[in-house]
Amino acid sequence: MALSCLLDRLHSVLIRAKSRESDNLGAMTTLRIDPVARLAGVLAVPTDKSITHRALLFGAVSDRVVTIDNPLDSADTGATLSAIEACGVQVEGHLGGRVVIHGRGLRGLTPRAGIDCMNAGTLMRLLPGLLVGSSADHVILDGDDSLRRRPMGRVATPLRRMGAAIFTSPGGLPPLVISGGVPLRGMRHDLEVASAQVKSAILLAGLFADGETWVSEPVQSRDHTERMLAAAGVDVRYDNGAVGIVGPVAGLSLPDLMVPGDFSSAAFHLVAGALLGDPEVRLTGVNLNPLRTGLLEVMQRMGAGVKIARSADIAGEPCGDLIVRRADELIATEVAPDEVPAMIDELPLVGLLGAFANGTTTVRGAQELRVKESDRIAAVVRALRAMGVDAQEHPDGFSVTGSGELPGGRIDAGHDHRFAMLGAIAGLASRDGVHIEGFEAAAVSYPGFVSDLRALGGGV
Repeated sequence: MALSCLLDRLHSVLIRAKSRESDNLGAMTTLRIDPVARLAGVLAVPTDKSITHRALLFGAVSDRVVTIDNPLDSADTGATLSAIEACGVQVEGHLGGRVVIHGRGLRGLTPRAGIDCMNAGTLMRLLPGLLVGSSADHVILDGDDSLRRRPMGRVATPLRRMGAAIFTSPGGLPPLVISGGVPLRGMRHDLEVASAQVKSAILLAGLFADGETWVSEPVQSRDHTERMLAAAGVDVRYDNGAVGIVGPVAGLSLPDLMVPGDFSSAAFHLVAGALLGDPEVRLTGVNLNPLRTGLLEVMQRMGAGVKIARSADIAGEPCGDLIVRRADELIATEVAPDEVPAMIDELPLVGLLGAFANGTTTVRGAQELRVKESDRIAAVVRALRAMGVDAQEHPDGFSVTGSGELPGGRIDAGHDHRFAMLGAIAGLASRDGVHIEGFEAAAVSYPGFVSDLRALGGGV
Protein backbone atom coordinates (compact mmCIF):
# COMPACT_ATOMS: atom_id res chain seq x y z
CA MET A 1 0.00 0.00 0.00
CA ALA A 2 1.39 3.44 -0.94
CA LEU A 3 2.26 5.91 1.81
CA SER A 4 -0.42 8.31 0.51
CA CYS A 5 -3.06 5.63 1.01
CA LEU A 6 -1.82 4.98 4.53
CA LEU A 7 -2.07 8.70 5.33
CA ASP A 8 -5.61 8.80 3.92
CA ARG A 9 -6.57 5.92 6.20
CA LEU A 10 -4.98 7.66 9.20
CA HIS A 11 -6.95 10.82 8.36
CA SER A 12 -10.19 8.82 8.27
CA VAL A 13 -9.39 7.27 11.64
CA LEU A 14 -8.76 10.69 13.16
CA ILE A 15 -12.07 12.03 11.82
CA ARG A 16 -13.93 9.06 13.34
CA ALA A 17 -12.05 9.54 16.60
CA LYS A 18 -13.03 13.21 16.84
CA SER A 19 -16.65 12.23 16.23
CA ARG A 20 -16.47 9.60 18.98
CA GLU A 21 -14.92 12.17 21.32
CA SER A 22 -17.83 14.56 20.70
CA ASP A 23 -20.34 11.79 21.36
CA ASN A 24 -18.73 11.13 24.75
CA LEU A 25 -18.76 14.73 25.99
CA GLY A 26 -20.97 15.31 29.00
CA ALA A 27 -20.71 11.75 30.36
CA MET A 28 -19.12 13.02 33.56
CA THR A 29 -19.68 11.86 37.12
CA THR A 30 -19.07 14.19 40.07
CA LEU A 31 -18.48 12.52 43.44
CA ARG A 32 -18.23 14.25 46.81
CA ILE A 33 -15.95 12.67 49.40
CA ASP A 34 -16.47 13.75 53.01
CA PRO A 35 -13.79 13.47 55.69
CA VAL A 36 -13.74 10.51 58.09
CA ALA A 37 -12.10 10.05 61.49
CA ARG A 38 -10.45 6.68 60.82
CA LEU A 39 -10.05 3.77 58.44
CA ALA A 40 -9.49 0.13 59.39
CA GLY A 41 -9.82 -3.36 57.95
CA VAL A 42 -8.40 -6.03 55.67
CA LEU A 43 -8.57 -5.64 51.90
CA ALA A 44 -7.57 -7.71 48.88
CA VAL A 45 -6.79 -5.10 46.26
CA PRO A 46 -7.42 -5.65 42.53
CA THR A 47 -4.87 -7.79 40.77
CA ASP A 48 -1.91 -6.36 38.90
CA LYS A 49 -2.77 -4.51 35.72
CA SER A 50 0.73 -4.64 34.24
CA ILE A 51 1.00 -8.39 34.76
CA THR A 52 -2.54 -8.97 33.43
CA HIS A 53 -1.75 -7.09 30.22
CA ARG A 54 1.38 -9.17 29.67
CA ALA A 55 -0.23 -12.48 30.60
CA LEU A 56 -2.99 -11.90 28.04
CA LEU A 57 -0.59 -10.82 25.28
CA PHE A 58 2.00 -13.55 25.92
CA GLY A 59 -0.72 -16.17 26.28
CA ALA A 60 -2.04 -15.14 22.86
CA VAL A 61 1.29 -15.98 21.21
CA SER A 62 2.08 -19.03 23.32
CA ASP A 63 2.41 -22.51 21.84
CA ARG A 64 -0.07 -23.91 24.37
CA VAL A 65 -3.42 -23.29 25.98
CA VAL A 66 -2.81 -20.95 28.92
CA THR A 67 -5.00 -20.55 32.00
CA ILE A 68 -4.84 -17.22 33.85
CA ASP A 69 -6.48 -17.03 37.26
CA ASN A 70 -7.69 -13.74 38.70
CA PRO A 71 -6.73 -11.41 35.82
CA LEU A 72 -7.71 -7.82 36.55
CA ASP A 73 -11.17 -6.83 35.35
CA SER A 74 -10.86 -3.20 34.24
CA ALA A 75 -11.38 -1.05 31.17
CA ASP A 76 -7.68 -1.19 30.27
CA THR A 77 -7.31 -4.96 30.56
CA GLY A 78 -10.65 -5.40 28.82
CA ALA A 79 -9.14 -3.53 25.89
CA THR A 80 -6.23 -5.98 25.81
CA LEU A 81 -8.57 -8.98 25.97
CA SER A 82 -10.62 -7.56 23.09
CA ALA A 83 -7.41 -6.85 21.18
CA ILE A 84 -6.15 -10.43 21.29
CA GLU A 85 -9.59 -11.64 20.21
CA ALA A 86 -9.35 -9.17 17.33
CA CYS A 87 -6.08 -10.92 16.47
CA GLY A 88 -7.85 -14.25 16.00
CA VAL A 89 -7.21 -15.68 19.47
CA GLN A 90 -9.91 -17.89 21.02
CA VAL A 91 -10.61 -16.93 24.64
CA GLU A 92 -12.85 -18.59 27.23
CA GLY A 93 -13.91 -17.28 30.63
CA HIS A 94 -13.88 -13.73 31.93
CA LEU A 95 -11.64 -11.16 33.56
CA GLY A 96 -11.85 -11.14 37.33
CA GLY A 97 -12.24 -14.92 37.37
CA ARG A 98 -10.46 -17.32 35.04
CA VAL A 99 -9.43 -16.80 31.42
CA VAL A 100 -8.34 -19.64 29.15
CA ILE A 101 -6.35 -18.51 26.11
CA HIS A 102 -5.82 -20.79 23.12
CA GLY A 103 -2.43 -19.50 22.06
CA ARG A 104 -1.79 -19.18 18.34
CA GLY A 105 1.99 -19.33 18.51
CA LEU A 106 4.51 -16.54 18.22
CA ARG A 107 3.82 -15.95 14.53
CA GLY A 108 0.15 -16.93 14.43
CA LEU A 109 -1.72 -13.68 15.08
CA THR A 110 -4.21 -12.66 12.36
CA PRO A 111 -5.31 -9.16 13.37
CA ARG A 112 -8.23 -7.23 11.96
CA ALA A 113 -7.54 -4.05 10.03
CA GLY A 114 -8.34 -1.89 13.05
CA ILE A 115 -7.87 -2.46 16.80
CA ASP A 116 -9.21 -0.06 19.46
CA CYS A 117 -6.79 0.26 22.38
CA MET A 118 -9.22 2.56 24.23
CA ASN A 119 -7.22 4.20 27.06
CA ALA A 120 -4.68 1.36 27.48
CA GLY A 121 -1.20 2.81 26.97
CA THR A 122 0.45 -0.51 27.84
CA LEU A 123 -1.53 -2.22 25.08
CA MET A 124 -0.75 0.50 22.53
CA ARG A 125 2.98 0.23 23.24
CA LEU A 126 3.42 -3.54 23.70
CA LEU A 127 1.18 -4.89 20.95
CA PRO A 128 3.29 -3.36 18.14
CA GLY A 129 6.25 -5.44 19.36
CA LEU A 130 4.24 -8.57 18.54
CA LEU A 131 2.51 -7.31 15.39
CA VAL A 132 5.75 -6.34 13.62
CA GLY A 133 6.65 -10.03 13.65
CA SER A 134 3.29 -11.25 12.40
CA SER A 135 2.10 -11.58 8.81
CA ALA A 136 -0.42 -8.76 9.35
CA ASP A 137 -1.00 -6.29 6.54
CA HIS A 138 -1.56 -2.65 7.57
CA VAL A 139 -3.16 -2.87 11.02
CA ILE A 140 -4.32 0.43 12.56
CA LEU A 141 -4.07 0.83 16.35
CA ASP A 142 -6.30 3.62 17.62
CA GLY A 143 -7.40 4.82 21.04
CA ASP A 144 -9.47 7.38 22.92
CA ASP A 145 -8.72 11.09 23.12
CA SER A 146 -6.38 10.67 26.08
CA LEU A 147 -4.40 7.88 24.45
CA ARG A 148 -4.11 9.81 21.20
CA ARG A 149 -2.14 12.48 23.08
CA ARG A 150 0.49 10.01 24.32
CA PRO A 151 3.80 9.85 22.40
CA MET A 152 4.25 6.65 20.38
CA GLY A 153 7.32 7.72 18.45
CA ARG A 154 9.32 6.42 21.40
CA VAL A 155 8.18 2.92 20.38
CA ALA A 156 7.96 3.41 16.62
CA THR A 157 11.46 4.87 16.21
CA PRO A 158 13.46 1.97 17.74
CA LEU A 159 11.26 -0.60 15.99
CA ARG A 160 11.86 1.13 12.64
CA ARG A 161 15.60 1.00 13.35
CA MET A 162 15.18 -2.76 13.57
CA GLY A 163 13.52 -2.74 10.13
CA ALA A 164 9.84 -2.74 11.17
CA ALA A 165 7.17 -1.08 9.03
CA ILE A 166 5.42 1.08 11.62
CA PHE A 167 4.02 4.58 11.12
CA THR A 168 2.60 7.15 13.52
CA SER A 169 0.34 10.09 12.79
CA PRO A 170 1.95 13.57 12.74
CA GLY A 171 3.98 14.39 15.83
CA GLY A 172 4.64 10.75 16.66
CA LEU A 173 1.14 10.30 18.07
CA PRO A 174 -1.50 7.58 17.58
CA PRO A 175 -3.07 6.14 15.51
CA LEU A 176 -0.34 3.71 14.46
CA VAL A 177 -0.17 1.72 11.23
CA ILE A 178 1.80 -1.53 11.40
CA SER A 179 2.71 -4.03 8.70
CA GLY A 180 4.23 -7.37 9.58
CA GLY A 181 6.18 -9.78 7.47
CA VAL A 182 9.23 -7.51 7.29
CA PRO A 183 12.66 -8.94 8.26
CA LEU A 184 13.91 -7.55 11.58
CA ARG A 185 17.49 -7.26 12.79
CA GLY A 186 18.69 -7.36 16.37
CA MET A 187 20.60 -4.38 17.71
CA ARG A 188 21.42 -2.45 20.88
CA HIS A 189 19.10 0.31 22.11
CA ASP A 190 20.25 2.85 24.69
CA LEU A 191 17.12 4.55 26.05
CA GLU A 192 17.50 8.12 27.23
CA VAL A 193 14.50 7.78 29.55
CA ALA A 194 13.74 4.61 31.51
CA SER A 195 10.45 3.13 30.29
CA ALA A 196 9.17 -0.40 30.89
CA GLN A 197 6.70 -0.06 28.03
CA VAL A 198 9.29 1.02 25.46
CA LYS A 199 11.77 -1.61 26.69
CA SER A 200 9.06 -4.27 26.44
CA ALA A 201 8.10 -3.35 22.87
CA ILE A 202 11.74 -3.62 21.80
CA LEU A 203 12.26 -6.98 23.52
CA LEU A 204 9.08 -8.37 21.97
CA ALA A 205 10.21 -7.29 18.51
CA GLY A 206 13.55 -8.91 19.33
CA LEU A 207 11.79 -12.28 19.55
CA PHE A 208 11.47 -12.13 15.75
CA ALA A 209 14.76 -10.38 14.95
CA ASP A 210 17.90 -11.94 13.54
CA GLY A 211 20.63 -11.66 16.16
CA GLU A 212 20.91 -10.09 19.61
CA THR A 213 18.56 -7.37 20.85
CA TRP A 214 19.75 -5.41 23.88
CA VAL A 215 18.11 -2.56 25.83
CA SER A 216 19.89 -0.37 28.36
CA GLU A 217 18.31 2.34 30.51
CA PRO A 218 19.72 5.12 32.67
CA VAL A 219 17.87 3.51 35.60
CA GLN A 220 16.26 0.08 35.50
CA SER A 221 12.49 0.21 34.96
CA ARG A 222 10.02 -2.46 36.08
CA ASP A 223 10.89 -5.92 34.78
CA HIS A 224 7.56 -7.76 34.43
CA THR A 225 8.21 -8.47 30.73
CA GLU A 226 11.65 -9.99 31.37
CA ARG A 227 10.32 -12.15 34.19
CA MET A 228 7.41 -13.44 32.13
CA LEU A 229 9.49 -14.07 29.01
CA ALA A 230 11.90 -16.11 31.11
CA ALA A 231 8.97 -18.06 32.59
CA ALA A 232 7.82 -18.74 29.03
CA GLY A 233 11.17 -20.32 28.13
CA VAL A 234 12.97 -17.38 26.51
CA ASP A 235 16.70 -17.06 27.21
CA VAL A 236 16.74 -13.59 28.81
CA ARG A 237 20.26 -12.26 29.36
CA TYR A 238 21.71 -9.49 31.50
CA ASP A 239 24.98 -7.63 31.03
CA ASN A 240 26.15 -4.56 32.91
CA GLY A 241 22.63 -3.25 33.50
CA ALA A 242 21.30 -4.06 30.02
CA VAL A 243 18.77 -6.80 29.20
CA GLY A 244 18.81 -8.78 25.98
CA ILE A 245 17.53 -11.77 24.04
CA VAL A 246 18.88 -13.69 21.04
CA GLY A 247 16.47 -14.11 18.15
CA PRO A 248 14.74 -15.34 16.28
CA VAL A 249 12.98 -17.30 19.02
CA ALA A 250 11.15 -20.46 17.95
CA GLY A 251 8.22 -20.02 20.31
CA LEU A 252 6.88 -19.32 23.79
CA SER A 253 5.37 -21.69 26.34
CA LEU A 254 3.81 -19.49 29.01
CA PRO A 255 2.83 -21.56 32.07
CA ASP A 256 -0.55 -21.24 33.76
CA LEU A 257 -0.40 -18.45 36.31
CA MET A 258 -2.28 -16.51 38.97
CA VAL A 259 -2.09 -12.72 38.88
CA PRO A 260 -1.03 -11.13 42.22
CA GLY A 261 -2.44 -7.95 43.76
CA ASP A 262 -1.51 -4.66 42.12
CA PHE A 263 0.87 -2.45 44.10
CA SER A 264 -0.26 0.70 42.27
CA SER A 265 -3.85 0.05 43.39
CA ALA A 266 -2.69 -0.80 46.90
CA ALA A 267 -0.77 2.50 47.02
CA PHE A 268 -3.97 4.56 47.40
CA HIS A 269 -5.01 2.54 50.45
CA LEU A 270 -1.45 2.67 51.81
CA VAL A 271 -1.53 6.45 51.74
CA ALA A 272 -5.04 6.49 53.19
CA GLY A 273 -3.83 4.20 55.97
CA ALA A 274 -0.83 6.43 56.71
CA LEU A 275 -3.23 9.36 57.14
CA LEU A 276 -6.19 7.61 58.80
CA GLY A 277 -5.35 3.99 59.68
CA ASP A 278 -6.57 3.21 63.21
CA PRO A 279 -5.71 0.63 64.39
CA GLU A 280 -4.50 -0.50 60.94
CA VAL A 281 -5.22 -1.16 57.27
CA ARG A 282 -3.98 -4.51 55.96
CA LEU A 283 -3.64 -5.21 52.21
CA THR A 284 -3.23 -8.87 51.29
CA GLY A 285 -1.46 -10.70 48.44
CA VAL A 286 0.19 -7.61 46.92
CA ASN A 287 2.94 -7.79 44.28
CA LEU A 288 6.16 -6.63 45.96
CA ASN A 289 8.47 -6.52 42.96
CA PRO A 290 11.27 -4.19 44.14
CA LEU A 291 11.13 -2.30 40.84
CA ARG A 292 7.53 -1.34 41.64
CA THR A 293 7.60 -0.56 45.35
CA GLY A 294 9.70 2.58 45.64
CA LEU A 295 6.80 4.30 47.42
CA LEU A 296 7.33 2.07 50.47
CA GLU A 297 10.81 3.44 51.15
CA VAL A 298 9.64 7.02 50.64
CA MET A 299 6.69 6.54 53.01
CA GLN A 300 8.91 4.98 55.66
CA ARG A 301 11.39 7.82 55.64
CA MET A 302 8.47 10.29 55.83
CA GLY A 303 7.45 8.57 59.07
CA ALA A 304 4.60 6.35 57.88
CA GLY A 305 4.25 3.09 59.80
CA VAL A 306 4.33 0.52 57.01
CA LYS A 307 5.18 -3.14 57.67
CA ILE A 308 5.75 -5.89 55.09
CA ALA A 309 4.82 -9.54 55.64
CA ARG A 310 6.34 -11.58 52.79
CA SER A 311 4.61 -14.69 51.46
CA ALA A 312 5.24 -17.11 48.58
CA ASP A 313 6.02 -15.88 45.06
CA ILE A 314 3.19 -15.68 42.52
CA ALA A 315 3.85 -15.79 38.77
CA GLY A 316 7.56 -15.33 39.46
CA GLU A 317 6.87 -12.14 41.41
CA PRO A 318 7.50 -11.65 45.17
CA CYS A 319 4.25 -11.05 47.04
CA GLY A 320 3.00 -10.43 50.56
CA ASP A 321 0.82 -8.36 52.87
CA LEU A 322 1.22 -4.65 53.63
CA ILE A 323 0.17 -3.26 57.03
CA VAL A 324 -0.08 0.48 57.62
CA ARG A 325 -1.11 2.65 60.56
CA ARG A 326 -1.78 6.34 61.01
CA ALA A 327 1.51 8.23 61.29
CA ASP A 328 1.99 10.37 64.38
CA GLU A 329 3.88 12.88 62.26
CA LEU A 330 4.93 13.05 58.63
CA ILE A 331 8.25 14.60 57.63
CA ALA A 332 8.95 16.10 54.21
CA THR A 333 11.37 14.32 51.89
CA GLU A 334 13.01 14.59 48.49
CA VAL A 335 12.51 11.99 45.77
CA ALA A 336 15.69 11.77 43.68
CA PRO A 337 15.74 10.99 39.94
CA ASP A 338 17.13 7.49 40.46
CA GLU A 339 14.11 6.63 42.65
CA VAL A 340 11.52 7.69 40.08
CA PRO A 341 11.25 4.56 37.87
CA ALA A 342 10.31 2.34 40.84
CA MET A 343 7.40 4.62 41.76
CA ILE A 344 6.46 6.50 38.59
CA ASP A 345 2.71 5.90 39.00
CA GLU A 346 2.74 6.71 42.71
CA LEU A 347 4.50 10.07 42.57
CA PRO A 348 1.25 12.11 42.72
CA LEU A 349 0.50 10.30 46.00
CA VAL A 350 3.86 11.53 47.33
CA GLY A 351 2.55 15.02 46.63
CA LEU A 352 -0.58 14.26 48.64
CA LEU A 353 1.49 12.98 51.57
CA GLY A 354 3.60 16.11 51.29
CA ALA A 355 0.52 18.23 51.98
CA PHE A 356 0.32 16.67 55.46
CA ALA A 357 4.09 16.66 56.15
CA ASN A 358 6.24 19.17 57.96
CA GLY A 359 8.48 20.96 55.44
CA THR A 360 8.70 20.90 51.65
CA THR A 361 8.52 17.62 49.75
CA THR A 362 10.21 17.69 46.35
CA VAL A 363 10.13 15.31 43.37
CA ARG A 364 12.83 15.65 40.68
CA GLY A 365 13.74 13.70 37.54
CA ALA A 366 10.11 12.80 36.84
CA GLN A 367 9.62 14.29 33.37
CA GLU A 368 8.08 10.95 32.32
CA LEU A 369 4.97 12.06 34.23
CA ARG A 370 4.28 14.61 31.52
CA VAL A 371 3.45 11.88 28.97
CA LYS A 372 1.14 9.69 31.03
CA GLU A 373 -2.67 9.66 30.69
CA SER A 374 -2.36 13.36 31.46
CA ASP A 375 0.52 15.71 32.20
CA ARG A 376 0.71 14.44 35.76
CA ILE A 377 3.20 17.07 36.89
CA ALA A 378 0.85 19.89 35.94
CA ALA A 379 -2.17 17.87 37.09
CA VAL A 380 -0.93 17.11 40.60
CA VAL A 381 0.03 20.74 41.19
CA ARG A 382 -3.32 21.93 39.84
CA ALA A 383 -5.26 19.41 41.95
CA LEU A 384 -3.37 20.15 45.17
CA ARG A 385 -3.75 23.90 44.72
CA ALA A 386 -7.49 23.44 44.11
CA MET A 387 -7.66 21.72 47.50
CA GLY A 388 -5.85 24.53 49.30
CA VAL A 389 -2.30 23.12 49.24
CA ASP A 390 0.89 25.10 48.52
CA ALA A 391 2.32 23.27 45.45
CA GLN A 392 4.81 24.37 42.79
CA GLU A 393 5.51 22.94 39.34
CA HIS A 394 9.04 22.28 38.02
CA PRO A 395 10.09 21.14 34.54
CA ASP A 396 10.92 17.65 35.83
CA GLY A 397 8.75 17.42 38.94
CA PHE A 398 7.02 19.39 41.68
CA SER A 399 7.30 20.53 45.28
CA VAL A 400 4.70 20.65 48.03
CA THR A 401 4.97 22.63 51.25
CA GLY A 402 2.91 20.94 53.92
CA SER A 403 0.75 22.61 56.55
CA GLY A 404 -0.34 19.47 58.40
CA GLU A 405 -3.78 19.49 56.84
CA LEU A 406 -5.61 19.64 53.50
CA PRO A 407 -8.56 22.08 53.48
CA GLY A 408 -10.53 20.54 50.57
CA GLY A 409 -12.21 21.85 47.44
CA ARG A 410 -13.12 20.73 43.93
CA ILE A 411 -10.83 19.00 41.39
CA ASP A 412 -11.19 17.70 37.85
CA ALA A 413 -9.81 14.17 37.32
CA GLY A 414 -9.06 15.12 33.73
CA HIS A 415 -9.91 11.61 32.42
CA ASP A 416 -7.02 10.23 34.50
CA HIS A 417 -7.96 7.30 36.76
CA ARG A 418 -5.17 7.98 39.24
CA PHE A 419 -6.34 11.54 39.91
CA ALA A 420 -9.91 10.38 40.42
CA MET A 421 -8.70 8.06 43.18
CA LEU A 422 -6.17 10.56 44.59
CA GLY A 423 -9.04 13.03 45.01
CA ALA A 424 -11.02 10.44 46.97
CA ILE A 425 -8.16 9.76 49.39
CA ALA A 426 -7.61 13.49 49.79
CA GLY A 427 -11.29 13.96 50.56
CA LEU A 428 -11.28 11.34 53.33
CA ALA A 429 -8.33 13.03 55.07
CA SER A 430 -9.41 16.62 54.32
CA ARG A 431 -10.93 19.19 56.62
CA ASP A 432 -13.98 20.11 54.50
CA GLY A 433 -14.31 17.37 51.85
CA VAL A 434 -13.49 17.17 48.14
CA HIS A 435 -15.67 17.17 45.01
CA ILE A 436 -14.16 15.13 42.12
CA GLU A 437 -15.39 15.83 38.61
CA GLY A 438 -14.96 12.98 36.14
CA PHE A 439 -14.70 10.32 38.82
CA GLU A 440 -15.80 7.64 36.34
CA ALA A 441 -12.17 7.55 35.12
CA ALA A 442 -11.34 5.38 38.16
CA ALA A 443 -12.90 2.40 36.37
CA VAL A 444 -9.97 2.31 33.96
CA SER A 445 -7.90 0.44 36.54
CA TYR A 446 -10.04 0.01 39.66
CA PRO A 447 -13.81 -0.35 39.08
CA GLY A 448 -14.44 -1.42 42.71
CA PHE A 449 -12.50 1.43 44.29
CA VAL A 450 -15.49 3.07 45.96
CA SER A 451 -16.82 -0.15 47.48
CA ASP A 452 -13.35 -1.00 48.81
CA LEU A 453 -13.06 2.42 50.45
CA ARG A 454 -16.44 1.85 52.08
CA ALA A 455 -15.24 -1.51 53.38
CA LEU A 456 -12.45 0.30 55.24
CA GLY A 457 -14.86 2.83 56.71
CA GLY A 458 -14.68 5.56 54.09
CA GLY A 459 -18.10 7.21 53.88
CA VAL A 460 -18.12 7.45 50.08
